[in-house]
Amino acid sequence: MAFRKKAGHILAHQPDILIVPECEHPDKLKFNNDILLPTDTIWFGENKNKGIGIFSYSNFRFRLMRNHDPELKMIIPIAVTGGYFDFTLYAIWANNPNDPDGQYVEQVWKAIHHYDKKIKNKRTMLIGDFNSNSIWDRKYREGNHSNVVKRLAKKGIFSCYHLHHQQQQGMEQHPTLYLYRHQDKPYHLDYCFASKDMTEKIQSVEIGNYEDWKLYSDHVPVILDFAF
Repeated sequence: MAFRKKAGHILAHQPDILIVPECEHPDKLKFNNDILLPTDTIWFGENKNKGIGIFSYSNFRFRLMRNHDPELKMIIPIAVTGGYFDFTLYAIWANNPNDPDGQYVEQVWKAIHHYDKKIKNKRTMLIGDFNSNSIWDRKYREGNHSNVVKRLAKKGIFSCYHLHHQQQQGMEQHPTLYLYRHQDKPYHLDYCFASKDMTEKIQSVEIGNYEDWKLYSDHVPVILDFAF
């Protein structure tokens, strides 16, 4: 929320690409003069105060893929070109309160089936707020977090954080959400899954510190550095 007031804090990390869930519409993004403007932007949402924003601060350029299904909220398939290499990016803010099958991870589960033929074992990334963790798996519900992880793994796509920090799903040592901004309510809900050719290029995976980000959001950033 109110990304225009907070952009400087994340832009200090000099991102090439920035994915911002719960981001206001670009029409509302009136930045201060000292804030670097994005070179390309895609935004989706039904509420102009709260959608998902995908920003380039580099030579990368975005094109919405033709197979985009707006009913899968919100998983946005984007062809990324013009940078160090071309790849397919699925920007995610899993949140569809109107879907009787499930509001959160069920959206991701449906998306990885809908986009199955396009989700490949090379140059593919799924990144954002999945609103899920294996600790909330429902035993008799197929579309749970663990099954999402397993299905992506079969395609050669893995969580960058879990690989880099040698973590197990559901036992993460670094939270990405502090519910109601309370330090005693930590959860890991934000992920970057990438194909093996990309994970092999990981230099670092940083999870923001609670003290550094508590004034700006209940989430902390997931920052990935690749060497291509």
